[in-house]
This record gives sequence, C-alpha cells and structure tokens, in this order.
Amino acid sequence: MGLYGGSFNPAHEGHAHVAETARRRLRLDRVIWLVSPQNPLKSARETQSLAQRMAGARALATGPGMIVSDAETRLGSAYTIDTVRALKRRFPGVKFVWIMGADSLASFHRWRGWTQIMGEVPVAVVSRPWISLKSRFSPAALRFARSRRTSRGALTLADADPPAWTFLFGRFNFQSSTALRARQAAQAPR
Repeated sequence: MGLYGGSFNPAHEGHAHVAETARRRLRLDRVIWLVSPQNPLKSARETQSLAQRMAGARALATGPGMIVSDAETRLGSAYTIDTVRALKRRFPGVKFVWIMGADSLASFHRWRGWTQIMGEVPVAVVSRPWISLKSRFSPAALRFARSRRTSRGALTLADADPPAWTFLFGRFNFQSSTALRARQAAQAPR
C-alpha cells in the first residue's frame, strides 16, 4: 500500500501523476494521499485550509485505488515519521511504501526523522521536472545510495526490508504547487 503525503497546496495534476506512476509501476493496490494538517517546513499563512486541500486532492485522486485521507490530523501527527510509525502499529500486516516526488527527495534531509523514515518503510521517488538530477545527488540519495534499487527492482519494493528505495523515471508533468500559488497571487485583486 502506498502512502503519499504532502500539503497538496493546491493539489494539481503533477500530484496525480506521481501517485498513479507509483501505483502502476510498483503494482500497489492502493495509494493513500495523506493531506498534512500543516507542513512544518512551509508557511501557515500561505497554506489553504485543510478542507480546501482535501477537496482539491479528492478532485484529482480519481484513479483506481486512490484514497484521500486526513489521517495525520486524526492521529495528531505533524511529522511523517510519527505517521508512518502509527500506521504500522495500527496495521501490522500491511506492507507500506512511502511515495514522494523527486522535489521532496531533494529536501528530504530537512524532514524530522528522515533517516528513521528510510529505516521504517521502503521509499519510491517519482521523477519530476527540473529537480530529478539534483535530487539523485541530494544528501538522502547519497546517504542511502547502497539501498537504492533499480527501477526493474521496483516491483518487489513493497516486500523489501528497509532501507530500500527506488527512483522511478517516466514522463514529466510540469505542474507545481509553487507555480500555481504564484499565478493565483498575481491574479488576486489588490
């Protein structure tokens, strides 16, 4: 089962592309979009309400096996490491895979407990434009270089003992939340 966490501020086709690419390439039965209550690395002022972000994610997570959840809010979790551990405790028989875009891998070393996350669940990284090359040389990618599986080995990623991760190459989707927020700000009445 895939866990795809993020602010989704706002959700866009690039998010759907990452979720669907991971679902298909890893042959996951489900991908749960975990809409974070508030990303600790981002400004609360610039973050839409949880209800808006949930609605945006639901509008895009329409493919087979896609589920949108506010589990982090219900668990009272502000950090991915706490969410992953809580879900593993609640569902001990489920094989989880953490899913992220390459843009998240580039800054993964800034996440609280990032090395512990890699030790808790396998991780799938989906290529994103402009950042894919840089992310493959990020502190997290370098630190866990020996744990990286080829994309052919991705099919068995869910069964792998962590740390294990893969980088899934594919077509790029150029939408980004940062660009959408900038466009919305430019169009806002002053």
